[in-house]
Amino acid sequence: MNHDGLDRGDTCEVVVEKAIYRGLGLARHQGQVVLVRRGLPGDRARVRVEKAGRGFVEAGIDAVLAAAPRRSSPCPLFARCGGCAYQDVDYARQLELKQAILRESLLRAGAPWEGDIELHASPESGWRTRATLHLGPLPDGGTGLGLHQPGSHRLVDLSVCEQLTPLLQRTQRALLDGLRDHPHRARVQHIHLAQGLAEDGVVAVLDGDLDPPSAASFASLGRSVPWLSGLGAVCSRGPFVSLNGSPYVHSTVLGHRFRVHARAFFQGNGFLVEELARTVSELLPAGGTVLDLYAGVGLFSLTQAPHAEAVVAVEGNAHAAADALANARSAGLSHVQVRRGELLESLRRIPARTEERIVLDPPRTGAGPRVVEAIVRRGPAAVVYVSCDPPTLGRDLVLFGRAGLVPDSVHVFDLFPDTFHLETVVRLTPRSGL
Repeated sequence: MNHDGLDRGDTCEVVVEKAIYRGLGLARHQGQVVLVRRGLPGDRARVRVEKAGRGFVEAGIDAVLAAAPRRSSPCPLFARCGGCAYQDVDYARQLELKQAILRESLLRAGAPWEGDIELHASPESGWRTRATLHLGPLPDGGTGLGLHQPGSHRLVDLSVCEQLTPLLQRTQRALLDGLRDHPHRARVQHIHLAQGLAEDGVVAVLDGDLDPPSAASFASLGRSVPWLSGLGAVCSRGPFVSLNGSPYVHSTVLGHRFRVHARAFFQGNGFLVEELARTVSELLPAGGTVLDLYAGVGLFSLTQAPHAEAVVAVEGNAHAAADALANARSAGLSHVQVRRGELLESLRRIPARTEERIVLDPPRTGAGPRVVEAIVRRGPAAVVYVSCDPPTLGRDLVLFGRAGLVPDSVHVFDLFPDTFHLETVVRLTPRSGL
C-alpha cells in the first residue's frame, strides 16, 4: 500500500496538463504525478488508479467531466482496442501533440531541442504493411485475432482495423477462419503479417508453442488463402520453418528493389518509407564511407550507395543480413559490404575512415553508452540517428553531446498515425570549435 498518496483502486479528479510519450496525459493530484491513459491536455476527468509507482501513479479515465476538443473516431473499436491512442484527435492536432511530446522527452532527458522540427505526415488509414496480431479466446468463448485492450491482456477481435492495408485486413480475417477449427490452434499465440510494396503478395508467420511437427500441420492453411504468397512458423525449439511458398516479400524504394524476409525488420508505413530513406540520404554529406548500423535489409545502405564511395552495413539478425547481402548483389553495388555480427565487435573490426558518415537505426532500447562511445571514437563527420523511441533518443543525445556531437537537424516522421509512436531523424555533427 502507498501511504504517501494515491494507491491502486483510488479515484480522484484531475486536469491533464500536457501529453507525454506512450499516449499518456500528465496531471497532478495533491502534488502527486498522475499519468492518465488517453488523457489530452485540457481534460478534466475522474480517474481510477490502476498502478502505483514510486512518485507517480497510472490511471484510466472513469468519466470525462470537461473534455479537450475531440472528433468522433472513424473506428468502432477505438474505445476498446489498444492499437491507437489518438484516433479521436484531429490529425493536425495529433502532429502538434507528437512534436510537443518529442520536445518534452528530449528536455526531460537533458537534451533540449529548441530549433525547428520538420513534420512528415501520413495518410491515417491503410498505412500498415507489417503487423503482429494476437490469437486467443474471446469472452463469449469464441476465437479472436487482434490486439489487447488498453492496460490489459483482454483480446479485441479486429473485425475492422483502420491501420492495416485492405489486403492485410482480408488476410487476417481469412487466416482466423482457417484457424478456428484447427486441432493445434491453441499452440498459436501470434500471427505476423508482412506485405511488400512491389506486389500484392502477403507472407504470414505463425508464432507460439510450436515444434516442427505441429507447425507442419498448418501447411494447408496457406493453400486455403489463395493470395498468400508464403506461410511460415517460428518454432519455440527450432528455427523458422517455411510451410508454403516464399518467406519473402519485395518492396521498391527510390528505384532499389528489396527482398525482405517476413521475420526481418522493415519499416511498416507504406506511404512514408521512401520519404524517410530520401531524407536520411539527403542529411548525410555526399562522398566518403558510410557505416549503416543496425542496417536491417539494407534500406539506407542501398539508397545511400549512389552518393558514397563505400558503404558498410552491419546487422545482427541472420534473416535481415542475408537479405541485405542479396539486395546489394542484385543491385550490382560492389562497393556495399554487409557484415553480420554483434555490433560492438563489428565496430572493433572495421577500420575507421577519415570523414566517415554513420547511419544509426537502433531498436527501441536505443544505442546506449557503449555503442555511442564506440561511434564517438571513430570521429565521424556526421551521424544520422533514426529513432523510434523519444526517451532513449534523448538519453543517447546527451551521451553524444558530452563528446561534442550535437544535433543540427530534427525531423519527425508520423510512421504510426493515430498511435502514440513516432519516428525521429536527427543529424549530429561535431560542435564547431572543437
